[in-house]
Amino acid sequence: MLTGLGATESAPFALWCNEKTTGAGRIGVPAPGQQLKLVPNDGKLEARLRGPNITPGYWREPELTSAAFDEEGFYKLGDAIKFVDPDDPQQGFLFDGRLAENFKLSSGTWVNVGPLRARMIAHFAPYVRDVVVAGLNRDWLTALIVPDMEACRSLCPDVADAGAALFEDPRLVAEMQRRLTSFAATSTGSSTRVERALVLYEPLSIDKGEVTDKGSINQRAVLDHRADLVARLYDDRLDSRIITL
Repeated sequence: MLTGLGATESAPFALWCNEKTTGAGRIGVPAPGQQLKLVPNDGKLEARLRGPNITPGYWREPELTSAAFDEEGFYKLGDAIKFVDPDDPQQGFLFDGRLAENFKLSSGTWVNVGPLRARMIAHFAPYVRDVVVAGLNRDWLTALIVPDMEACRSLCPDVADAGAALFEDPRLVAEMQRRLTSFAATSTGSSTRVERALVLYEPLSIDKGEVTDKGSINQRAVLDHRADLVARLYDDRLDSRIITL
């Protein structure tokens, strides 16, 4: 088994773990022949790549190709990484989130979506499969919850409907509210405290780009296509679908 970090555009490995860089959460060091450039980006290190394995561009998409590379020909991976040990680069790197997913609250505070999302999924297990974090230019954070249907049904075994009847059942609502409140208690500030959440009844759409062909969620696409639900999360008039602290 090999572990590393890359993209379709890097065919696919760019960084990979060897016997000296193996460990939980590590993504290793650049593969042979791979050039890695680290660019400071709002307190993080953005990873950019150059080498014989990197695609020369996108088919018949000159504008997209131009935007994907910097002035030195490095491919913008879109990920942030950090040193395992800044004093010993040979120990490799750790993944530090997707830069394209991060945003600022109205206060100017940066929200690092990747780590927050991972913590929230773990805290809400087994009832949550994934989370989409909202809050761009807002005062506080909210979340759209992608539920684990089987786990939610196990909490309400007598409810056959997988829609409103299930996700508005008082038992499930109470459990989600309890989890949201206990999660807020672990928060260290506005960038990690989720004030409200809403469970998605409708599955995410591959056709709309909400889910990639690899099964990962495109946070921006979900927020764009479900802007009406995000607006409901920030409405003063709470409806039955909103889970609050």
